[in-house]
Amino acid sequence: MTYQTVNPYTNEVVTEYPFATDSELQDALALGAQRYEEFKTQPIAERGALLHKVAAALREHADELAKICTVDMGKLVGESAGEVELCAIIADWFADHSEELLRPDSIETIATGEAEVRHHAVGVVMMVEPWNFPYYQIMRVFAPNYMVGNSMILKHAANTPTSAKRFCEIVEEAGVPKGTLTNLFLTYDQVTDAIADPRVQGVALTGSERGGKSVAEAAGKYLKKNTMELGGMDPFVVLGDANMDDVTNLAWRVRLYNCGQVCTSSKRFIVMDNVYDEFLDALKKNFAAVKPGDPLDPATTLAPMNTKRAKEKLQSQLDDAIAAGAKLAYQYPEIDSDGQFFRPAILTDIDPSNPAYKSEMFGPVAAVYRVHSEEEAVALANDNPYGLGGILFAGDPDHGAEVASRIETGMVYVNNFMASLPELPFGGVKLSGYGREMSRIGQLAFVNEQLIVKAAHPDLTNPAGGLVVA
Repeated sequence: MTYQTVNPYTNEVVTEYPFATDSELQDALALGAQRYEEFKTQPIAERGALLHKVAAALREHADELAKICTVDMGKLVGESAGEVELCAIIADWFADHSEELLRPDSIETIATGEAEVRHHAVGVVMMVEPWNFPYYQIMRVFAPNYMVGNSMILKHAANTPTSAKRFCEIVEEAGVPKGTLTNLFLTYDQVTDAIADPRVQGVALTGSERGGKSVAEAAGKYLKKNTMELGGMDPFVVLGDANMDDVTNLAWRVRLYNCGQVCTSSKRFIVMDNVYDEFLDALKKNFAAVKPGDPLDPATTLAPMNTKRAKEKLQSQLDDAIAAGAKLAYQYPEIDSDGQFFRPAILTDIDPSNPAYKSEMFGPVAAVYRVHSEEEAVALANDNPYGLGGILFAGDPDHGAEVASRIETGMVYVNNFMASLPELPFGGVKLSGYGREMSRIGQLAFVNEQLIVKAAHPDLTNPAGGLVVA
């Protein structure tokens, strides 16, 4: 499949891009390696100043970028604009904080001398990123690694090529040297070739479980460090004493945001028996109130899905779930449009034998479960192969945090929506992947943690009196 922008609202093929040549890949690797060598002697403050310029340039081009994103993959234009602003926030944060975060860490030791760990760049990082947040997914790898001093090659999703192309152009227009972040329309064979190259020392992927396995296999074969964020079936747990006004106001939003095409969407609503009926009634009403239409129109509140293929896959999953015994508690009426709209749906009565019980539905379908105790809620939340994020509502937030700590995910937000901010580590466990992006943890994902031990007057015996040997 070639790289194409196909507007999911009009089905128009807007733009097509040819695959990168092997020669272009080699040129990018050579220039990326050159930038890495140059960054070794560049003061980090200089990169911080340029990263601030990137943030300013993104804001300057916000309307342009929002429209490109919406045409590429169908996101509501207001959501696209919010994504651009989030990228600028991330850039500013790493520009402001990286110099401090990358200072050497002192270690108390019984060894002779002073010990510290210094954080060095490692080389070129291969990025493989998805379509659902075409700018944000780039920025959360680019900003921290640029500040570290790594260069990057980007292979973006085949259906959001214009977003990737324009983002990287704006980065260069802001003054970041060419070759620091290079967008290439690569095949997966070329991605494997890049991973095999010794100049590439890290691989960051956000995507499907299948794609993650393929890229991780190549990274493992060539002993390249990698981070994986592979989606999830995030629980939204409602305890019996939760503030139901807050719960019902948020639940529909977190499921329908980006048309439900979010790794950290709340996909399983696990609700205590005494508030279950109230929750389900409110979710139905809120699903029924959305307005499908042109995603470039600010009045539209339900966007089309990103592709016809994605819509058909979700419909097949919904059909299979119902055939296996799930109850279709609600589905939005027919939508008079040729766009790739999927009618929001709510499923209940899903038992463990149903394929919907452990399969991610990447679109506007909510699964609602009734539970009778906190123990049952936690057990249900954990009875899942994924472990990315989650939301929990409780009357007492401290008790909510204690319950949340028993849920096997990388992130849980108590009495709050899930916010992806630069100071907060992002990532999961189990089939949701490994490693973290953003925060100091993400900034150190691809660094050489070099130990330096220095002694003014060497003592070649260890504290126990024996000879120190390696």
